[in-house]
Amino acid sequence: MVSRFEQEIEVKGHLIDSMILTKIFDHIMDLKGDFQVLEFVVGKKKRDASHARLLVRGKDEEHLERLLEAIYREGAQPVSVQEARLVAAAKDNVMPDDFYSTTNNPTQVFYSGLWINVQNMMMDKCIVVDTRKKSAECKMIRDIAKGDMVVVGERGVKITPQERPREGVDIFQFMSSSSSSERPTQHIARKVATDIYNTKKSGGKIIVVSGPVLVHSGASEALARLIRMGYIDGLLAGNAIAVHDVENALMGTSLGMHVSDGTLAVRGHRNHMQAINEVFKAGGLKAMVDKKILKSGVMYECIKNGVPFVLAGSIRDDGPIPDVVTDVVEAQRKYKHVLKGAKMVLMFSTMLHSIAVGNMLPSSAKVVAVDISQPVVTKLIDRGTAQAVGIVTDVGAFLPIVADHLEKIARRK
Repeated sequence: MVSRFEQEIEVKGHLIDSMILTKIFDHIMDLKGDFQVLEFVVGKKKRDASHARLLVRGKDEEHLERLLEAIYREGAQPVSVQEARLVAAAKDNVMPDDFYSTTNNPTQVFYSGLWINVQNMMMDKCIVVDTRKKSAECKMIRDIAKGDMVVVGERGVKITPQERPREGVDIFQFMSSSSSSERPTQHIARKVATDIYNTKKSGGKIIVVSGPVLVHSGASEALARLIRMGYIDGLLAGNAIAVHDVENALMGTSLGMHVSDGTLAVRGHRNHMQAINEVFKAGGLKAMVDKKILKSGVMYECIKNGVPFVLAGSIRDDGPIPDVVTDVVEAQRKYKHVLKGAKMVLMFSTMLHSIAVGNMLPSSAKVVAVDISQPVVTKLIDRGTAQAVGIVTDVGAFLPIVADHLEKIARRK
C-alpha cells in the first residue's frame, strides 16, 4: 500500500568516503522513519560523484517533515524541487515564525526558477532574499529590517555538505579524527606549517584567534615571527593578550612570571596593571609604537606590519586598554569584517573566542584549534565548527615548531 506520507529524495556527491549517505540513513533510523533505496550509482574515480535516490516514509505528515528536515541538512533534496517560501519580516530585528535556521555549509535557495547562492554563510542565522536582484544573503537577527523577505521552512533550500578532501596531503587529510592528544606533535606542527605556507602561496587569507596563554606559555615570539614573515592577515583576541604582550615586552613578565624561566618577579602581581597604565599614559598601542615605547611583541608586529586586530572586551577585563572594543555587538561586527574571505583560521588556547569565531565561519574555511585541554577543542567541534582539526598540546611548544619550519621552507625556496 502506498503511503501518503512519503517523499522521493536524491543526493549527489562523494557519498561514501564523506559518509553523507550513512548520515542520512542514521537520521532516518534515529527518528524511527522508513526508507527504500530506489537507485544508487557509485562514482568509480576519485573525482566522480555518486548519486542515490531514496523513498522516505513517515508515520504522519509531521513525522515526515521531521525526517526531511534532518536529511535535507545532510545535502538531500526532493526529486521534484519546489520554490522556497518567503515571508516578510513584520518589524526590525524580528524573524517570521518557522524561519529557516542556517548551517555554515554552502547553501542555495530555489526562487523564481533559479538556484541562488546564499552569500556570507554562517550557522544559526536566517536567509533573506532580495526578490528584485534575485540574490540571497545570510543575516543575523539584529540585521533584519522590516519588510525583508525571509526564507521559512525547509522547502527550496539546498545544502552542499562538507566533504572529505580528495587531493593533497595537508593537515586536513592527515588527521583522520577531529582531536586527540595521542599525536606526534612535531610532525603535526610541521604539517600545519606546510599548510600555512601553501594557503598563503595561493593568496589565501589567514587569521589568528588567540588567548593570553600564548604569551604566558612563551609562544608570543613565534606568533610575532609569523606576522613579521607575512603569514598572518588578522588577529582576533581580547584585552588580556594585549596586556600580557605589553607586560612581556616592557618587563619580561606575564602576570608577574618571568616568561624566560618561569620564576616569579618581585612585586610581579602588579606588573599587568603597570602595563595597562603605560598604555593609557601613551594613549594606546599605536601611540606606544610611534613613541618607541613598545618595541617588540605580537601587538608591535601587528602595528608595524599593518595587520588588523580586534580586541573584544569582557566583564573580567582590567582596564581595559583604550584599544579594546567594549561594545560586544560592535566587537562582533569588527570580528566579522576581519574574517571576511578567510581561508584558514588558527585558534590558540581560547575557548570562548574560538567558539564565537567558529560560529561566524563558513564550512569552507580551514580551522586549526590548538589547546592543551581536549574538552576545549571538542566543544568547538560540537558547537558546529565540524571542519575544525583539534590539536591537543601545549601551544608554547607547538607554535615555535611551526615558525621554525616556515623559516626552513622559506630558505629552501
